[in-house]
Amino acid sequence: MSVVRDIDKGKGEIIRVEISEFKGNKYLNLRVWYTDSEGEYKPTQKGIAIPVGLYSEVKDAILAAESLLS
Repeated sequence: MSVVRDIDKGKGEIIRVEISEFKGNKYLNLRVWYTDSEGEYKPTQKGIAIPVGLYSEVKDAILAAESLLS
């Protein structure tokens, strides 16, 4: 796995953007991580793993959403 960026979500949580691999396939993984009692980050079930083949379509959708949020 290769961490691209950690985005502070507040309350001891981050959104981790990373490139991961599962069964020989690469994914763009966006997942919420929390801080455990020892201060280490642990993944939650909240997130999405986007197959590389869908990246362009998802990126286009995010850019379209950005124009609606402005």
